[in-house]
Amino acid sequence: MIQVTRKDAKESPENLLRRFNRKVQQAGTIAVVKGNQYFEKPISKRERRLKAIVRQQRKSLKLKKIKLGQR
Repeated sequence: MIQVTRKDAKESPENLLRRFNRKVQQAGTIAVVKGNQYFEKPISKRERRLKAIVRQQRKSLKLKKIKLGQR
């Protein structure tokens, strides 16, 4: 559970809310909840993960070629 406490008594509620929102974004809580919003078959989950791995490998290969000056 994400908790945010006041730094001092004079801190405004807007600043407190802004810090809370930033911590929630960094923790990835909203992304997890949105991902679990709809049921997804286990097969499609596996396929999505495999596609993500392939996409990541292609990106790393492309960046490697750019660094070597081949592209």
